[in-house]
Amino acid sequence: MSLPPIDRPGLIATRRDLHAHPELGFQETRTSGLVAERLTALGYAVRTGVGKTGVVAVRTSAPNSGTRCVMLRADMDALPIEEANDVPYRSGHAGRMHACGHDGHVAIGLEVARRLAQASLAGAVKFAFQPAEEISNGAAAMIQDGVLEDPKVDAAFGIHLWNDLPVGTIGVMPGPVMASVDEFEITILGRGGHAAAPHQTVDPVLVAAHVVTALQSLVSRRRHPLEEGVVSVTRVSAGQAFNVIPGRADLHGTVRTFGGNFWKEAPGLVEQTASGVAGAFGATAEVRYRRLSTPLVNDGRMTALLREAAVEVVGKDKVASGVRTMGGEDMSYFLQKVPGCFAFIGSAPKSGASPHHSATFDIDEEALVVGAELLSRTVLRFLG
Repeated sequence: MSLPPIDRPGLIATRRDLHAHPELGFQETRTSGLVAERLTALGYAVRTGVGKTGVVAVRTSAPNSGTRCVMLRADMDALPIEEANDVPYRSGHAGRMHACGHDGHVAIGLEVARRLAQASLAGAVKFAFQPAEEISNGAAAMIQDGVLEDPKVDAAFGIHLWNDLPVGTIGVMPGPVMASVDEFEITILGRGGHAAAPHQTVDPVLVAAHVVTALQSLVSRRRHPLEEGVVSVTRVSAGQAFNVIPGRADLHGTVRTFGGNFWKEAPGLVEQTASGVAGAFGATAEVRYRRLSTPLVNDGRMTALLREAAVEVVGKDKVASGVRTMGGEDMSYFLQKVPGCFAFIGSAPKSGASPHHSATFDIDEEALVVGAELLSRTVLRFLG
């Protein structure tokens, strides 16, 4: 089946417009409004307010032509980062930036919708423009609001623009490819006093330092060496004066795994470690542990299908296996419910790539063309 050619200038213009108007999780009102307006004009049945600020669009098949439904997902939210790029499409909102490529994901989703709008499909295609991926709440909110029903979704696909890969390549593999995301907060409660008389205090800063060190041993000594895992303490705060030992110190961090026993045991291990170390110094520890998203696991059959489309788009030698990351993705919740695949689209600028979530993040916009072609062909292959 032939589709209209990709509108490369329009695709890039959409991405740049979205980049200049970033919106944080569950605040994507302009973005969702633009998405809904364009999808409605293309003739899709559109629902707004799905998962608070999400948009769902469906194009059903002709009568008796098929009942299967494939869903494509694109996340919409930006990050609370001040952009440092000097480009014409720089963020126009202080302290907000598309620093992870979600502007490109939305642009790709809209271009695929445009190409499929008049196609003769043996089934239904559904687009889920999702809010709040960065805070790991958007997918669950959309599922709760019925995104996988009416029509029932049989498979789901998504992509991520990826600056760890050169433009013109696609990374795809079956099994776990993105990690779980757990968050912990630890409050160390001691007894404050004068910095010149530490013997009269229970120093929570010292305790916090030992807790940080002990938490690193969870990976080196409490985790099976063949299971991947990361424990990172990312924030430490305590006190306000140089000559006062405070009564409290706070730690904040994350645990990442691909599942397995370490994933199951991590909450108890963090609690046990913090409480044990604190108790040894005469302090106490309060631990709050939250699971934000589960490991993202690609289905074998759906991965093989997407890989075939990827080979058509970039050639066999440009399709990479073994591309995994300890970063997390709440598309994992969709793939827990239905089989599917999540792929990485190489987007590193030839002049040098800045990492995701950095103030200088940008992409080679040729990656948008690759992503739109890949998802278009994947839908056609799935609906057969």
